[in-house]
Order: sequence, then C-alpha cells, then structure tokens
Amino acid sequence: MSQHEEVLSYPLPYDTALAAPKEWERLRAQCPVAAVELPSGDHATLLTRHEHVKGLLSDPRFTRPTAADNAARIAPEGSGGAAANGDMSSSALSGGEGHQHWRRLVGKYFTAKRMTALRPGMTEIAERLVDAMVAGGAPADLRAHVGFPLPVFVICDMLGVPADDRDRFSRWSDMFLSTSRYTREETGQGLREFTAYMSGHVAAKRATPTDDLIGMLIRESEGEGHGLSDADLVSTAMGLLVAGHETTANMIGKMVAMLLADRTRWERLLTDPSLIRTAVDESLRYDANFSFGVRRYLTDDVEIDGRNLPAGTTVFCNMSAANRDETVFADAADMDLGRSPNPHLTFGAGPHSCLGQSLARTELQVVLETLLRRLPTLELAVPEEELRRLEGLLVGGLREVPVRW
Repeated sequence: MSQHEEVLSYPLPYDTALAAPKEWERLRAQCPVAAVELPSGDHATLLTRHEHVKGLLSDPRFTRPTAADNAARIAPEGSGGAAANGDMSSSALSGGEGHQHWRRLVGKYFTAKRMTALRPGMTEIAERLVDAMVAGGAPADLRAHVGFPLPVFVICDMLGVPADDRDRFSRWSDMFLSTSRYTREETGQGLREFTAYMSGHVAAKRATPTDDLIGMLIRESEGEGHGLSDADLVSTAMGLLVAGHETTANMIGKMVAMLLADRTRWERLLTDPSLIRTAVDESLRYDANFSFGVRRYLTDDVEIDGRNLPAGTTVFCNMSAANRDETVFADAADMDLGRSPNPHLTFGAGPHSCLGQSLARTELQVVLETLLRRLPTLELAVPEEELRRLEGLLVGGLREVPVRW
C-alpha cells in the first residue's frame, strides 16, 4: 500500500436501510481495488467491479480463509463468531479435492428437479404462515411472521432436525455470523453447543439411516468408498442450517420491502405474475444490503486492474457493489423486474458458488407468489426511511418489515 493511499472504513456508510452506499459508484470508477480497515482494525482489499469480483471468486486457487491463514479478521478482539474470524475447520468445506468431492455429493440433493418436488410443500407452509399473520391482524411484521419461519421449516425438514428447536438454531446462527453482537466467549459457547447438537444428530443418522440430506450423504459417500467424516457431516449440517436460515430469511423481508417501497413494482407483478421469476433474481441483484462480502485469502500474488496484490492479502469481494456495475447491467441503479439475462453475483461464481441457490430461488418465488395471490393490497406500514438494518452480523437484513393490507 502506498504512503498516500486512501484507507476506507469498512463496511461503508449508507443513508437508508435499502439504499446502496454512495461510495460504490466512485470506487468502481476510480478505485476498484481499494484499501479498507475492518472493525477489527486489520486492513484488507475491497473489490467492487463485476469483472474483478467474478474473476477472483471463480479462481479455484483461493478459498475462504481458515484460522491457520493469519488472514485479516473482521471482528474486533474478544468478539465475532466462527464465520467472522475464519474458525471453520472441516477440510471438506475449505478447499481442494475434498471440497469438490463434497460439492458433488451435496449437489446431488440440491437439484432443480428436487426443488420442484419440494415446491408444493413450501407453498403449504407459506399459506399457513400467511393465515397466521392475517389472523393476528395488521400491521404485522412480515419478517417475523413469514420471512424467518419459512426457510427454517424447509431447512429443518431437509436436514431431518425438529423445527421445534428453531429458536436455538436462530440463536446459534446469529452467533456463528456475529461480528459484534456477542462476545468471543458467548460465540465460543454457542458454537460448542451447536456442534454438540449436530454431532448427536449425525450419530443418530448413522445408526438409523433416513431419506433426508444427512442420511443421503452418509449413504452416497459410503457407496463411493470415500465416506465423509463425522466432522465433515457436522460442518455440512451446521453450514446449511446457518445459510438456509439467515440469508434466505433476511432476503424474503428485503425483497418484499424493495417491491413495496415503490408500489408500482408490486402493481406490475399483480398485473403480470409471469414476471415473478425474473423479479426474484432482480431483487437478489438490487439488494444493497446482502452481506459483508465474501472473503478470500491470497496464497499467491495476483494482479487486478494493474495492481499487484501479494500473497497473504485478504480480499473482500463485494457482490452487491458488483451487481450495480453499469458496464454489465443497463440502468443498474433501477429495479427492472423483467431484467434478463441477469448475471448477478449474489450466489458467487465458479467452484465455490452457492450450492443452495436453487433452493433459495424456489423459496423466494413461492413466498412472492403466495403474497401476491393472498394479499394483493399489501403495503409497507411505515415509510421506507424508517426501515432499520440488522447490525452486527455478516449477513444483511432488516430488523422488521412492518406491513398492512
């Protein structure tokens, strides 16, 4: 880093909960490889252009850092969950041939065909949740009534864990993804509890195989003569529960808030429900509050935009900023519900792209279909400016989505 290089505090400031930071546009144009200081005080490099983010995420040499990498840490000393500080230990989830084997096995479960088969059950859950919200009367918090419970019910069913434990899962997920919400002691204790719970679950599945995802992984991996270890299975169950729980749950609330913030968008979908699929992907692209960004640890020197980034550099790929890149998306600052093609990077790119993206898309489509059908008069119960962001977690979301109908 040169002596006069600007160092930005990261994450960047925003005006309203749904708005993109003004700085993104300047960075993409003038400083696409930027120096940033994290809440921990550590320094890292931030990428905001689509081509750079896609290029680094697609590079099979680089993965999320582990505790052994001495990568820049997000959370300050004494706080932060496992995901914030690179404390994931499973070899199958980190990289290399073991990771590709793991992806092949897990990918067998997350097929478009299986997601289509799950759709009627998801619709039933959505109907039930909307019924309960309506019974409670307006205004109501859509995030609490629909956004959060639906993905939890679905992922619990897929993993074969009881949905009655969802309050514990929610707490553990928050601890896992915490940057400042919990102390290091609290997150450490939560991670131990979460690991013990899932270890017991995996042991029960080994003893009595079932047709859920964990049962299938045990059967498939043993059938190939290359069984996943208990540690790999536990990490898989924990990772999927956190991912299937937090990101989609938050995305449901943000998607509905974005569509209602300018109600002509909602009206357009009521008039033409065939736009639901492209509207879901446009919501995923347009979301300015998705996450901290994906972290990559450079094990080799890399040149990006004429800059040499030495091995040992920690890089944050800001997919949300890349998704507003005007060189890739026409009228990138506008929400175009019919946008197609839509090469957004919300699910990543390359060998580590999100395995659960077909599940997430299906859940978002089902919720949107159900709400449009059941509550066509839905509207925000507060001005957009009063929506508040979730703070202190690696993933972005809204604290509440107050609605009426």
